[in-house]
Amino acid sequence: MNQTEFLDIKDISINDSFWSPIMERVRTKVIPYQWEALNDRVSGAEPSYCMRNFKIAAQMTHPELDYGVDNSLGHGGHVFQDSDLAKWIEAAAHSLVWHPDPELEKNLDSAIEIICGAQQKDGYLNTYYIISGLEKRFTNLKDNHELYCFGHFTEAAIAYYRAAGKRRLLDAMIFYADCIDSLIGPQDNKIRGYPGHEIAEMALLKLFGITKNKKHLDLALYFINQRGQKPLYFEDEIKKHGGSFHWNDSYFQFQYYQAGIPVRDQHIAEGHSVRAVYLYSGMADAARITNDAGLLKACGDLFNNISKKQMYITGSIGQSAYGESFSFDYDLPNDTVYAETCAAIGLAFFAQRMAALQPKGEYGDVLERALYNGIISGMSLDGQSFFYVNPLEVLPEACLKDRRLKHVKTERQKWFGCACCPPNLARIIASLGNYIHSYNENAIYTHLFAGSSSQFLLNGKNLTVKLETQYPRSGMVAVTFAMEGTARFDYGFRVPSWCQKFSVLLNNAPVNYKLRDGFAVIAGEWKNNDLLEINFEMPVTLVEANPNVRQDAGKLALTMGPVVYCLEEADNGNELQKIRLGSAQPAEAKTEFKKDFLGGINVITIQGKKIKNWDTQDLYRPAGLQEKTGQENSGYEDKSLKFIPYYAWANRGPGEMTVWVNK
Repeated sequence: MNQTEFLDIKDISINDSFWSPIMERVRTKVIPYQWEALNDRVSGAEPSYCMRNFKIAAQMTHPELDYGVDNSLGHGGHVFQDSDLAKWIEAAAHSLVWHPDPELEKNLDSAIEIICGAQQKDGYLNTYYIISGLEKRFTNLKDNHELYCFGHFTEAAIAYYRAAGKRRLLDAMIFYADCIDSLIGPQDNKIRGYPGHEIAEMALLKLFGITKNKKHLDLALYFINQRGQKPLYFEDEIKKHGGSFHWNDSYFQFQYYQAGIPVRDQHIAEGHSVRAVYLYSGMADAARITNDAGLLKACGDLFNNISKKQMYITGSIGQSAYGESFSFDYDLPNDTVYAETCAAIGLAFFAQRMAALQPKGEYGDVLERALYNGIISGMSLDGQSFFYVNPLEVLPEACLKDRRLKHVKTERQKWFGCACCPPNLARIIASLGNYIHSYNENAIYTHLFAGSSSQFLLNGKNLTVKLETQYPRSGMVAVTFAMEGTARFDYGFRVPSWCQKFSVLLNNAPVNYKLRDGFAVIAGEWKNNDLLEINFEMPVTLVEANPNVRQDAGKLALTMGPVVYCLEEADNGNELQKIRLGSAQPAEAKTEFKKDFLGGINVITIQGKKIKNWDTQDLYRPAGLQEKTGQENSGYEDKSLKFIPYYAWANRGPGEMTVWVNK
């Protein structure tokens, strides 16, 4: 394996025409807004209860504390409500790295004091059980998310420690990890369980990277290796503690939790899509740290299954609202789709970790597709409302009247009772610098193209890599290397799978490169101010789906570079199902960048057709009836079609939308 590690966000500054405004929106709009939501101060939004729960738990743990909250109110929200606060802390911590903010840091410290005030004497920390009864803790690992909340808080603690050097929350989570390790594990006197909702695996492996305490590595590996072993722990847990098994009548059974078979025997993505990609991300981390060939093989197979057979063109995953789950290969419905924002984010985590294991362009392709489409579609352009579900086709009347579509919203929501997506989206955007470059002692690889300046230490040599680009609005990328003297290393840049032709110059002259696993790799000795100019040709492209995808048979989607486009009613009128596109490549498509429209987007105009209404009210008629009149194309009218980026839809009120258009 050609392992690398991704550059830490502390070593990169982003100045990008596309991403910087989004990151700034997260910093100035989303993070403050979510802080208000977590404190139940957003009018008209569903209450969060997060801060209220921690204040109650802290007062119960330390009666001398007084946060002005009535302890008799009980726990509010879901059993996993704590995790929303953890993700907000992580997002806020990442933002502090690239924009110091004393007021935000003050809010973080205040929240952390309340959180730590709720921690029990043995390190346990979960508001649901502290408030509702500690005697029941760790009796329902399958459904009650204690280890999931632990994982998110551990990732938050690590992010804040790295951002501000503060250990208060980090030490609390190390204490909690010790508590978990003392109670759960392979020993006879311990609970032989593992998380029902994965993420603790990723978190513990990150924690091991800081503490170097083998106990944290071993606990993560135990959670991974014990999963799916016979007898199944979740079956034993139900027998011992009672409770229900909601998925008893489902096809996936315990694979809903990816716990029906051992992880090394899992080669098809199944069950709850967010849980799945969180687990696969932890497996990939474990494979990298331990050089486990079995885990690496499973991760590769699972990634291929998702990306080649179960992923939407937008980088979204999770086809079914039932269980928020994967369904089966090539099943990709556009209207009933679930496509949770968190699932696309989890897929980005997985892709990044696979790219660290071995730099391959296919991993960056998926990461890019998810980021530019299925992830940022989850947030409005003003940062004040959010999608949980990201459909590829919407008819507002159907969403209102068809129960099969009750999960699909035509407008982004202010907040959710289950609000996992908004803070998850904030934390990945705030940490975007983590996803651009990876490196080892011999090479630097660029996976994403965003204007930035990055600091590397290669074989004791300090060097800076600067990217300048208007990507994804154009395919021009300039890479400048700065260093003292010279340095010898390989530089590889990903050649996107959407790109059919590209050129590259070094200091205005052709340069030799080798295509390797989706990267163009240039080997040699580099000197100060070397300039690499890359031009990815980025035409408007009509895309068709594999014919096995029955929902997209006879349909086309429009893309430009990594961005997927859609038709929206606001631009094209209603009844989008009547729109038709020609099957040839759209050489006559017109692209116009509109700086003041929908945050600044490329708008693509192309000629198409629209089916005329019949002159009767008949529900059916013989096919081709109008053609027999002798009037050519009498059933169609010419239609100028306006496409906008998919991520920007639903920012002008509710209306129809579609990504896939009939030929």
